Amino acid sequence: MAPATSRRGGWSRQNLGWILAVLVVGGLLAWWLIPGATSTMVEVEVPDDLSPVAQAGQEAFQVQCAECHGLAAGGTDKGPPLVHKWYHPGHHADAAFVLAAKRGVPQHHWNFGNMPPQPQIGDRSLQQIIAYVRELQQANGIY
Repeated sequence: MAPATSRRGGWSRQNLGWILAVLVVGGLLAWWLIPGATSTMVEVEVPDDLSPVAQAGQEAFQVQCAECHGLAAGGTDKGPPLVHKWYHPGHHADAAFVLAAKRGVPQHHWNFGNMPPQPQIGDRSLQQIIAYVRELQQANGIY
């Protein structure tokens, strides 16, 4: 039978180095991946050349959505930024925005609670709002 060995002084320097590395990498991943771990507001550049549909959407957005999502969809303390990588068309298609407005949406990316339905927004205004958000996203490198 092999003799039992023990370490005096607890953790070795090599073990502590690995533990520290794992904690740093884990912390960076959490900062980037966990909802609410980063700032909920983003700086959004509004292009000067919005299409006519997006211009109408901008007006409707400011009346219907800006209180929670910010004037340029950059988020507030009440709602998330829509000009964000989580809302790019490949992850949230236009239909997801329609369903969110029509039915509401349970909290899943951010810690603002559930989004209630917005029945006061008509179909035409909703399509204009989506065009506005998509043009903002594209102007800010999200597509």
